[in-house]
Amino acid sequence: MEHSTKRDSWGSKWGFILACIGSAVGMGNIWLFPTRISKYGGATFLIPYLIFVVIIASTGLIGEMAFGRATRSGPIHAFGEATRMRFGSDKPGKLLGLIPVFGSLALAIGYSVVTGWIFRYTADACTGVLSTLDSVEAFDAHFGATASGNTVWQLVGMLVTIAIMTFGVGKGIEKANKVMTPLFFLLFMGLMVYIFTLPGAAEAYRYIFVLKPEGLLDPMVWVFALGQAFFSLSIAGNGTLIYGSYLSRDSDIPSDARMVALFDTVAAVLAALVIIPAMAVAGQQLDQSGPGLMFVFLPNVLRTIPGGSIILIVFFLAVVFAALTSLVNLFEAPTATLQELFHLPRHVAVALIGAVGMGAGLAIAPIVGEWMDVCSIYICPLGALLAAVMFFWVCGRDYVLEHVNLARKKPLGGWFYPTAKYLFCGVTLLVLVLGAVMGGIG
Repeated sequence: MEHSTKRDSWGSKWGFILACIGSAVGMGNIWLFPTRISKYGGATFLIPYLIFVVIIASTGLIGEMAFGRATRSGPIHAFGEATRMRFGSDKPGKLLGLIPVFGSLALAIGYSVVTGWIFRYTADACTGVLSTLDSVEAFDAHFGATASGNTVWQLVGMLVTIAIMTFGVGKGIEKANKVMTPLFFLLFMGLMVYIFTLPGAAEAYRYIFVLKPEGLLDPMVWVFALGQAFFSLSIAGNGTLIYGSYLSRDSDIPSDARMVALFDTVAAVLAALVIIPAMAVAGQQLDQSGPGLMFVFLPNVLRTIPGGSIILIVFFLAVVFAALTSLVNLFEAPTATLQELFHLPRHVAVALIGAVGMGAGLAIAPIVGEWMDVCSIYICPLGALLAAVMFFWVCGRDYVLEHVNLARKKPLGGWFYPTAKYLFCGVTLLVLVLGAVMGGIG
């Protein structure tokens, strides 16, 4: 194959798993999952969410990892290899492969704006600025000022991301995730334990795990659980696929996918176990989601809790780690694509993509909400669907099973291929259609 130059690789199994966990743990876990748990009744939402996590992780997540490893490339060459094998030409696949690559770049550009906000709030927490704000209105004004003019911190976030990526996969991305991903979990676990000790928190914890069976009859519970699971696992035909391309042939991909799904779910539940009780301690109802929750309502609540100034620092520091690991993953697909297409050195490809990210990120900052909506509603699900069709339908059963079962002592059962080919592809199409009709479900 024309791109079969020496590729960077992961230094260890856990390095890959932590990087995938870091890419999956993002803002959806923090500013959306707790709100949906609160709105739809604890375990009533958690049960369908876990069902969809199992379905997606045991099919689509495995598929994207295996597709990347099988072709040792990003989406463009992977899709091209699929159509070459089936139709004798790689051109249709390469053209279609541009969609998830551009989707990854577009989402990264939008995410860089949000990451800039998080860096600003982390700095303001550390300097005590956030502790001086004394109302929702004050936090709303502060967030408005941040969103309208945050060039410096947005550039800081991009420069940190570029620095990590310049060192490569093993020495940069892997090492950064080995530090930041565990720290994210440790900081959130510390917050969870502390908030649990505060008066009023225990009732909120009990609520999270209460099941209201009648709620399971509400179709919207299942729709939003599907969207939450799908987007939380970072299925988009780009980041997971490209991370899989750096895997060795002795990696047990189904086992790795289970670990990623497990820890991503733990991260989401941890966020709920921090945010819902924190709102309860302050006597507030959790009825907000998105940026408003994280940058306005939640910090206003956290400042009122005993030790609030420290809690704000710990919370936003943890969120910085989550944002950076996700941003690195999103920029990796376009970076690797430049390397594959033009045989560029790593540092040159990173610099070019970083420059695009900086320029475009500053340009779209005023419309970042709309920008992210287009990416998440249309481009990302379409990229995931294309990757699934290419791997499970175009490559064919024998190819799929060969590469999914590499290094496994016991091959996956006969359930895997038809479940992935029909159920997962159907679920992905459903996410795309529902998102377009409803204006987003994740």
